[in-house]
Order: sequence, then structure tokens, then C-alpha cells
Amino acid sequence: MHRMRHQHRGRDSARGFGGPFGRMELGHERHRHGMRGRVFGQGDLRYVILRLIGDQPTHGYELIKAIEERLGGAYSPSPGIVYPTLTLLEELGYVAAVPTEGAKKAYQITSEGSAALEANKDAVEAIFSRMDAVAERAGPGPAPQIVRAMENLRLALRLRFERGKMTAETVNRIVEILDSTAVAIEKD
Repeated sequence: MHRMRHQHRGRDSARGFGGPFGRMELGHERHRHGMRGRVFGQGDLRYVILRLIGDQPTHGYELIKAIEERLGGAYSPSPGIVYPTLTLLEELGYVAAVPTEGAKKAYQITSEGSAALEANKDAVEAIFSRMDAVAERAGPGPAPQIVRAMENLRLALRLRFERGKMTAETVNRIVEILDSTAVAIEKD
């Protein structure tokens, strides 16, 4: 919805209040370790994504993992936030899709994107400093990779349940997979 608003107003409207990325807010995301509130201020996630892409061409899923790991597992942006942000950055001319093997779309920073990062260098550094502080406060907790895998399992189960009634064979197969996985984890 926010992206459409920017499209209707034109390219320059996205450079309004809040820096070159406008005022799109993040919304509430998955927080861990009892953390409350927003992780990023208005427009901050766009700077984070742009800087990470500036370090190396990246896929959307890799960005999600990188942000989650950078924040010590305390926060993971949803695909519903990351992919529209990538689209906005592409529309602004700050990133461009690059050819890759497979169906995934990777992005690389453009000279215009590099100039935007340089023009807002202090703000970007402040955002990354806050991210480091969040990771520090989160302290030791479950490894972000395990938390992400748990979320993936939860989503896969929810999507399967939404498809409707399962056969007894399907139920037994899912139970067998889950039980054997639980036993394997307990042994480790």
C-alpha cells in the first residue's frame, strides 16, 4: 500500500521528510527475547538494506538473514517488509536487479544508491550502531538460524493446515517427520 502511494505521487515524493527514502514505516515485526516496540525508525530499514546491498549483491532472503543475524536474533524483518522495500529502492534507482542462476532475484547498488548512502553516512552509521546495541541487549539466546528454522516449520505447518483436510497418510507422515526430528534434537 505504501509503495503505491509513492508511485502515485511520483519519484520525488519518496525524497520527502525523513531523508531520501520518505516516511514509510516498518510496522510491528517478530521480536525475540521480550523486546518491544519498533526496531527501526521511519526509513531506517531502507538504509540498512541499501548498505547491505552496497557490501555485495544480495537476494531478499539473504537480507532477511543478515539483518536477523546482525541483531543477534532479536528481530527478523518479514518478507512482506523487505521485498516491497527492495521494489521501492529499485524504483528510486538506488539498486538494480542483476542476473543470477535460478529464479531468485539479486540486487546490486547503483551509483545513485551509493551517493544516497554517502550523503546520509552519519545517519546510516547511527542506525548500525543502534542495531549493534539491540544485539548486545538481546544477549545470548537461541541461534538466529535455529529461530528462523523454527519459524519456517511453523509457517509450513500453517500453510498445510490452510489447504484443508489431510488424509490419514499425510497426517501420519507429518507426525513421523516431527517426532523423528524431535528425537534427533534431543539426542544432540
